[in-house]
Amino acid sequence: LFQGDLGPFNPGLPVEVPVWLAINLKQRQKCRLIPPEWMDVGKLEEIRDQERKEDTFTPMPSPYYMELTKLLLNYASDNIPKADEIRTLVKDTWDTRMAKLRLSADSFVRQQEAHAKLDNLTLMEINTTGTFLTQALDHMYKLRTNLQPGESAHSQDF
Repeated sequence: LFQGDLGPFNPGLPVEVPVWLAINLKQRQKCRLIPPEWMDVGKLEEIRDQERKEDTFTPMPSPYYMELTKLLLNYASDNIPKADEIRTLVKDTWDTRMAKLRLSADSFVRQQEAHAKLDNLTLMEINTTGTFLTQALDHMYKLRTNLQPGESAHSQDF
């Protein structure tokens, strides 16, 4: 299974462990998972509402909020109060952020910007549009370099 120093674990006393270990123990019915503080209906409603209200991206409670939610709800939903509501709230927040990201990317391309500020985005969020943005920047670069006056034909990309 795994080797190393883990424990000792005292029954009934909460202890912080890596997510992979917590899920492994939960799958073997050796523990009960305690969700992170932010995985609460009230807090997630505030986060969702704030995200909808702001034009810019608001800070998320965890840089891995989507991954953690998916893992914990898949493997330990019985330990998470109001799991279905939490799933919906996180999905609503994700959808709002993705819509903002699409609008930002569209505006970025239309205005032929040279750089963009991606404050408060998580790696998973950036990764979902990374390919699109990279291709858009590549096309914009090619268009700009091909439209430069006075360039010789041999410098163009084919």
